[in-house]
Amino acid sequence: MVSKTEEEQVKTLENQVENGGGGAWEYLSLVRKLKLRRSDKVLKYGLSILNDPKKRSALGSDEWTLYEQVAIAAMDCQCLDVAKDNIKVLQRKFPESKRVGRLEAMLLEAKGSWAEAEKAYSSLLEDNPFDQVIHKRRAAMAKAQGNIAEAIEWLNKYLEIFMADHDAWRELAEIYVSLQMYKQAVFCYEELILSQPMSPLYHLAYADVLYTLGGLENLQTAKKYYASTIELTGGKNTRALFGVCLCTSAIAQLTKGRNKEEKESSELQSLAAIALEKDYKRRSSPSKLSLLTSTLKSLKLLS
Repeated sequence: MVSKTEEEQVKTLENQVENGGGGAWEYLSLVRKLKLRRSDKVLKYGLSILNDPKKRSALGSDEWTLYEQVAIAAMDCQCLDVAKDNIKVLQRKFPESKRVGRLEAMLLEAKGSWAEAEKAYSSLLEDNPFDQVIHKRRAAMAKAQGNIAEAIEWLNKYLEIFMADHDAWRELAEIYVSLQMYKQAVFCYEELILSQPMSPLYHLAYADVLYTLGGLENLQTAKKYYASTIELTGGKNTRALFGVCLCTSAIAQLTKGRNKEEKESSELQSLAAIALEKDYKRRSSPSKLSLLTSTLKSLKLLS
């Protein structure tokens, strides 16, 4: 995941380039390094370099990396003629390259030539069964065609080989949630938390799914992960604060005073409710604050 410092660095460079202060290549290199999706900017700044012979020649061997980067951005922006031209340049330079072959397959996919793209990807995988990009493209292509079951199948096959890919686990989890397959989504988020235990995003998503599943055990675990989200974000996650309140209320209804942790839960819910009120007083209109207060009272979280 991208840190705040890196985000600020990207924004600073972007503003610098937009205002004519130079740094287009530095910006493109940083976007590529951080694997950010800034296709419109990459296309604009990349072409400004590639269309200038002096700037292009100054890149040395990095010129070909830029052609590839701009080709992918052009496909993402549906500027398929630009993508095709860049791929042709790479074909002439690297006529036997599998990497260029992958770009050709991606262009077929961008055109909607699904059968041809699938054939090209299959051929490339025969030569290199461990090409992560192609495995991901097959899943993305299935999803783009509305074949969600096949997309799930491809992602599961991919994760059998590349188990440490956080983005793939997150994508699979989000697909499962969209299909209301919450138990499968829970497994995905558990994998993400194991690999990135300090990421509040995964703690929060995990808690949301558990709360949706319901049941005393799931609600108790959800509350713990909402609490850990609050801790990891320095108490600044409004959704997690709401989550603690809702879980506490739901647990109280299920146990009806039989919960041994009732005193501790009561203290936690009070702290969360107070923090929510402070947050709304600081950031929201009086009408929203009033709505929050009435909601918390209806949940018996405020007196």
